[in-house]
Amino acid sequence: MTWLDLAEHTAFGLDNLPYGVFSRPGDTRRRAGVAVGDQVLDLSAATEDTALAPLFGAGVLNPFLAAGRPVWREVRARVREWLTGKQHADRIAPHLVARDEVTTHLPIEVADYVDFYSSEQHALNAGRILLGAEGELAPNWKRLPVGYHGRAGTVVVSGTPVTRPSGQRKPRGAAEPSFGPSRLLDIEAEVGFVVGTPSTVGTPVPVDDFAEHVFGMCLVNDWSARDIQGWESQPLGPFLGKSFATSMSAWIVPLEALEHARVAPPVQDPEPFDYLRGREPWGIDLALEIRLNGHLVSSPPFATQYWTGAQQLAHLTVNGASLRTGDLYASGTVTGPEREQRGSLLELSWGGREPFDLPGGETRKFLLDGDEVVISGTAPGPDGTRVGFGDVRGRVLPAI
Repeated sequence: MTWLDLAEHTAFGLDNLPYGVFSRPGDTRRRAGVAVGDQVLDLSAATEDTALAPLFGAGVLNPFLAAGRPVWREVRARVREWLTGKQHADRIAPHLVARDEVTTHLPIEVADYVDFYSSEQHALNAGRILLGAEGELAPNWKRLPVGYHGRAGTVVVSGTPVTRPSGQRKPRGAAEPSFGPSRLLDIEAEVGFVVGTPSTVGTPVPVDDFAEHVFGMCLVNDWSARDIQGWESQPLGPFLGKSFATSMSAWIVPLEALEHARVAPPVQDPEPFDYLRGREPWGIDLALEIRLNGHLVSSPPFATQYWTGAQQLAHLTVNGASLRTGDLYASGTVTGPEREQRGSLLELSWGGREPFDLPGGETRKFLLDGDEVVISGTAPGPDGTRVGFGDVRGRVLPAI
């Protein structure tokens, strides 16, 4: 029960309480907040005269995330108490602001960004698109979570426009490369993991310590210039075709809000090495939706991901690489076995050879200037409820 007037099926209920950073109308100061129903609780104001004030006064969530799991639990319990106990209503109500009136900002200062490649179906699709029927998984793919280091400085919050990148590209059959705006601009629907508690250089993080280090999850769009990527990724992998922009959702859902969404991941064969095995399953039953210019084009299921976020974290650190507060790592494109579950336009148009339909007679292979992509997601909560992630959106601007 709560003294708030919450809609019956809100995805931002008391079992969710995702964290973000926002500014209020007429005030440019960035504040930490918790989304609840169609409102935001201003934590910076609500904790101003308490011992929690230093955690929420920086304009980013990093100080709170660095405080560690016991503090995350304490704050979550206190927020729930404030929103359920009528004795707190008079003090807390003035710190609530309508969510549709605030401006959201990047919730964290991103320390490092790593992107993985953990959907077996996506990896198979990509191989077949590029190599034909002979396309298969690389020999290492089922042995380790494949990934690359991205660029933390170009992670942007949902709603930030994305400028079409320029670079070198060499289409098949061309004698020489050319330079210019990407002609094959794409998206990748992904799920992100936000690190709170850091680790020490030289000390790997075990799979079963995942929840001690990762605060929560968000949605990610790993924008991709396929033509730039294809030419430059020989032999070292993604660079300029990825680093121009990565969008993340404004709200970070705490792991504690996802207990009812946890499922066993797909069977892993061959059996992973010891450092990738844990006692608890960390598959997440998260349903994604991709909309292009308002039209639903795909519904990828996150539960099909071969490698879990816990395994990705263990692999990321097994060589002694350290974690820092604000690290963001992403799942890689989320793709299911059905055509309507493909998580990128590369797959939806099968490399541009099979354009897909949009309303009004339009078709797409890859993104045009002015196109807007919105990725949203929800996960199971208690008693048949849904835990919402909000969305991550971006509109394509012409190349400079």
